[in-house]
Amino acid sequence: MIHLPAHIGTFKQSLRLLRTPRFGTYYAATLLSNIGSWSQQVAEPWLLLSLGASSLLIGLDSFVQSAPVWLLILAGGMLADKSDRRRIITIFQAIQMMCPVALVLLLLTNLVQPWMVVALSLVVGVTDALSMPSFQTIAASIVRHDQIATAIALNSTQFNLSRILGPALAGILMASVGAIGCFVANAASYVPFIAVALWILPPGSAAAHPDQGLDRHRLFLGLRRIVASEHMRGALVTVLTTSTLCGPLIIFCPVLVKDVLQGDATQFSLSIGAFGLGGLLGAVALLGFGAGYDGRKLSTGFATAYGGLTALAAINPWISGLPVILMLAGFAMSVSNTSANSLLQSAAPPRLRGRTISLYMLAMRGGLSIGSLTAGIGADLLGVRYALLLNGALALAAHLVIGRRWLQAGPPIFAQRPQTESQA
Repeated sequence: MIHLPAHIGTFKQSLRLLRTPRFGTYYAATLLSNIGSWSQQVAEPWLLLSLGASSLLIGLDSFVQSAPVWLLILAGGMLADKSDRRRIITIFQAIQMMCPVALVLLLLTNLVQPWMVVALSLVVGVTDALSMPSFQTIAASIVRHDQIATAIALNSTQFNLSRILGPALAGILMASVGAIGCFVANAASYVPFIAVALWILPPGSAAAHPDQGLDRHRLFLGLRRIVASEHMRGALVTVLTTSTLCGPLIIFCPVLVKDVLQGDATQFSLSIGAFGLGGLLGAVALLGFGAGYDGRKLSTGFATAYGGLTALAAINPWISGLPVILMLAGFAMSVSNTSANSLLQSAAPPRLRGRTISLYMLAMRGGLSIGSLTAGIGADLLGVRYALLLNGALALAAHLVIGRRWLQAGPPIFAQRPQTESQA
């Protein structure tokens, strides 16, 4: 009998989860939705540049997509824990779908202005903040507890695969029909995700104590329990630092490609796709780890590497070298954030998982909002190269300090829960 190496056997077991009807269908629908989203993420900053927008306005566009998490994500987490997730996802995703539809109409009528693009991004940011915790908890709620880390890693593979396929689709559409094709693709991609969410989540899903409503005291009591853990706090601070200081690398990639390296839309799509390829490889690599590995070492180590790669991208003088650097950066980002996310969701009790996810998304998206705005100001004052170089150097130094304190806390202690959780 041939015995496979442990990591290969673990990898094969991980892929079996994709064959289950509920998780497999959810995976496919989410992949399609994210492909549409990433095609718009490529087209939108390029559209703003073509409309004469500055680096500051591009940073503002990213800021308004992420900034609402600071005000609304905790309420979104409470909604995920206490309310009907089907209704939350359906309503807010339907509203969000209208934003690319509106952009299509504005482009067809030649009425589009930069402020309109930013205003629609704000609507996306608000609906994301309120609905994100609900659909981020789906993967963990439809698998056994011992499969949570695998489900999250698999979910990361589809997200990073979409980062390859979305920019590739955007490159084809922008070269053929223009940016409008990307917005049409994004609008259409919402439909299968909403349909699958309605199928997977039964009516009244996850309303553990619906009569309690959004009790502010219970909300902050749950949050205090989460951040009281050194291991969970370390994960959140690591993600927040990475998003604030390294996240702008992708946001300002179009400026780096077009204005600094004199590239075109195809090279921009290739660079974003390379970042997604690295992220996919990082997520796949995590599937080879069995249960019980210390995710802190992976998270903090690769977060530090991401800071160094951000600085390297800033000083790189060759357009051909940027995709290679971004692929390595995507790998580092994926391993770091996915490891932190797995630690958080594995340690959180089911009744607090929505609020745990809301804190994770607050760290990731909230940090990106601050980083985008400050990097946009820095890029206008110093130039995009110096702004990203400064961010990378600060991230490198910060993670060396954060990681040391996190690892000194001792081995992580995970919450003990039954092997099978109730359906969301």
